[in-house]
This record gives sequence, structure tokens and C-alpha cells, in this order.
Amino acid sequence: MPIWIANQGDTIPNIAFATGFFWKTIWNHPENAALKADRKNPNVLYPKDEVFVPELQTKTESRPPEKRHKFLRKGEPPKIIIKLLDEEGNPQASVDYVLDIEGKTIRGKTSADGEIETYVPGNASTGKLFLNKGLDVFEVLIGTLDPIDEVRGIQQRLSNLGYECYPFTGKLDRLTRDSLVNFQGDQDLPITGKPDEETKAKLLELTQ
Repeated sequence: MPIWIANQGDTIPNIAFATGFFWKTIWNHPENAALKADRKNPNVLYPKDEVFVPELQTKTESRPPEKRHKFLRKGEPPKIIIKLLDEEGNPQASVDYVLDIEGKTIRGKTSADGEIETYVPGNASTGKLFLNKGLDVFEVLIGTLDPIDEVRGIQQRLSNLGYECYPFTGKLDRLTRDSLVNFQGDQDLPITGKPDEETKAKLLELTQ
């Protein structure tokens, strides 16, 4: 049985893309049930996690000869949702944006909930979001979330919620502590500046 040993940054969607599967086929495979129960999110894998990848099966179709036939290739690209909030936490609706995902450019306006929703290639890992006619540029990291009990996982989730933590150093530095204090204050949590269990639980709740 083929086993994929996860490296830093691997996710179920990019493993599926590399091996020719829909990500749900791998994520929901019975052989990966224990992994799914432990990680709970297909975008969260530990280095050295073992992911079962089944053998690809050949599918055949019978059609009469000497005629033209049309075949539709099914696909299941991952979808990302980006939500824009103002400083008070209110959705920023109808905001013009340009989203560049590794050369693919998407233009539009945010929804009434302040959301940008789009499909991305299965192997996409980074992008840039341009607002205010390109004056504001934000780095977009796609798919990869480190586990919540690692500092990088804390930093990534804080960043996803709009708290400044980039670059992700993997260290509980001043920027990360300040962001934790701000997050804890906004969520009415005890202000410790540390990733305590209550803070990690709230981060998981808001970023799953």
C-alpha cells in the first residue's frame, strides 16, 4: 500500500494533486480514518505523518467507432475564502480587489459579508491580494496550516484573522506576543500574551 510521508508544508489537497486524485478521495479513505480523526483539517499535517494513497484505477468507456465523442474530465479544485474586516471587525462589502494566485488573476468585489471566494489550483501555495487600487498588498498563504501546538501554527492562525504575525518565525517573539494580547482582548480571554489552552481553543474555533 503506497504511503506518502508528509513534509513540512504538505497538505491533503497538494498530495492529491501530485498523485492524481481528488483530495476528498484521500481524506475520506478508510485507511486514513485515524489521521483524519487526529488532524481534523485536510490542510493540517505534521511532518512525517503517514498518508495512505490508493493505487490509481484505469477507467474504460465503450463507444461506437467512426464517430466523434465528447468526454468531460471531472475536477475538484480547492476553494479558498478570504474575509475582509475593518478595525472594528465589521465586514468590508463591495470592495474592489485583484487576487493573483501564482499567475492566475481574479478581479471582483467582496460580497456583502466581505468575502472573496474562488477556486485555486490544487498545487497553489502562495498569492497576493491587491486592494485600494494596488496601494495595499497582502501576502496570501494557501492551504498550509501548521498544528495549533506549534508556534508557527499560532502565528498562521493569528495572521489569518488579521493580526500581524508575518513572517512566521516559529518563535514566540515580540510581534507574536503583541498579537496574542490583542486577540485575547478582542475575544474577552484572559490577557497573558501566551498561547494558553483557552487561546488555542478559540483560535481553532475561528479558523477551522
